[in-house]
Amino acid sequence: MRSTKRMILLSILAIVMVWPGTGMSKNIKVGAAINLTGPASTWGQFHAKGQQDYFRYVNELKKGVAGRKIEIILVDTAYKVPEAVAAVRKFAVQDQVDMIATWGAGEGLAAKPIIQRYKIPTINYSTSWEILEPPIEYMYLPFGSYRLDCEAVLDYILAIHKGKEPPKVGLLTYNNAYGRSIHKPSREYAAKQNINIVAIEEFPPQTVDLTTELLRLQKSGAEYLFIQMLPSAIITAFRSADRIGYDPPFFGTWTSTDPDFFRMGQGLTRNRLRIQFPGGLPVDNNAGMKVMQELWKRYKTVDKFDASYWEGVAVAMIMERAMFRAGEKSKEINRETINRAMESFRQEDFGGLIPPVTYTPADHGASFSARMVQVKEEGTYTPLTNFYVPGKEKIKLLK
Repeated sequence: MRSTKRMILLSILAIVMVWPGTGMSKNIKVGAAINLTGPASTWGQFHAKGQQDYFRYVNELKKGVAGRKIEIILVDTAYKVPEAVAAVRKFAVQDQVDMIATWGAGEGLAAKPIIQRYKIPTINYSTSWEILEPPIEYMYLPFGSYRLDCEAVLDYILAIHKGKEPPKVGLLTYNNAYGRSIHKPSREYAAKQNINIVAIEEFPPQTVDLTTELLRLQKSGAEYLFIQMLPSAIITAFRSADRIGYDPPFFGTWTSTDPDFFRMGQGLTRNRLRIQFPGGLPVDNNAGMKVMQELWKRYKTVDKFDASYWEGVAVAMIMERAMFRAGEKSKEINRETINRAMESFRQEDFGGLIPPVTYTPADHGASFSARMVQVKEEGTYTPLTNFYVPGKEKIKLLK
């Protein structure tokens, strides 16, 4: 009888240890609502692959976090806001996730009230600055927002501009939340720095010819074009610019390239695209890049540096560190302890994969350090400057 009671007690204990919400043996769950099939889905696909590969690496080589495996629940949003909102609600209520990754600017903004209602720390892949308009609770960016890109690009244009007159800059962007995210910061910063924003042209993501928009920019006298669009549209812009004999330098944010960009851009990219890129590159040969290269070798998802895969790894690395710090500080890993751990980040080092990350209860912007790089047609990136804080630190031109 005593033996039977003992077996029943052990069985109950075993069930309790693996029952959701109890013990520390259950998986740490991450929901990822990412565009896998909609417009610009190559970016989303490689975001997902980078995040999945890094979590797999942690589970296999580090045995998870505090002995618990990281489980990713991936949902395709098809670049549609309603699908993203539905996915986030499912993560919060049904899946009981501990963290979330949201994708586009519009998707993150729409899902924000649900995230804050259920108090789930969330990193948004799009670094739209509007994501961190108050209230900021539980919403995070992995590195500097598009405000950083705007200020960094305009500072760089000032540094390379020849002539006594202010540089004339035109903006060419999508007509959605992502595209318009550079409008206001660019106008505000240009006014402070004596830069002339001569025109802003925007267009729907489905547009297949940008000749009309580029003719208007050419007529406005724009000497430099600052663009906010995804890679396939940049190729369209190059093709349309060639059609009308308009050859200004193009400046983009870090979202300008993906694996398809270099294939589609043969003969079109040439040396006319420079971007702000806030992260490590193979030429840096730092610890973060060594992790990336280990992932390439181990999982063969990519075989060389790719910016979209890089961001997937970066987001996963921040999440893993937050889980680790939560376990370290609180002995428990859940939504609330992860969020507290993130807000305690002070110059958290990620081996140069991204700039050191600081989060506080009042600031979830991660970092504000930029550098400009040249995008080469063969698929490489060459640093053009040092890392600098726009408006505060001097740019050092490398090339």
